[in-house]
Amino acid sequence: MKRNSNKKKSYQNNFAKLSIFQNQKFKFKKKCPLTGKNAPIVDYKNIKLLRRYVTENGKILPSRITSVSQKKQRELSLSIKRARNLALI
Repeated sequence: MKRNSNKKKSYQNNFAKLSIFQNQKFKFKKKCPLTGKNAPIVDYKNIKLLRRYVTENGKILPSRITSVSQKKQRELSLSIKRARNLALI
């Protein structure tokens, strides 16, 4: 019985050491690269821009990886699909 209780305590100590469970003072969030000044216009004709947000297999990259805002992600996915339909990508 004592061995099991010692194991539980060691697991609890390990969880306390993890930084996930501690309060984060600084949270860094990247800004959307498609909004703001001098931002490129999202359009199905702008193939250079669209290729940045598509994998080699042709899948659209999620916004958590590319740090694109939700509004721009919707525009981006729509323009990628249009470019696929017109065989531009």
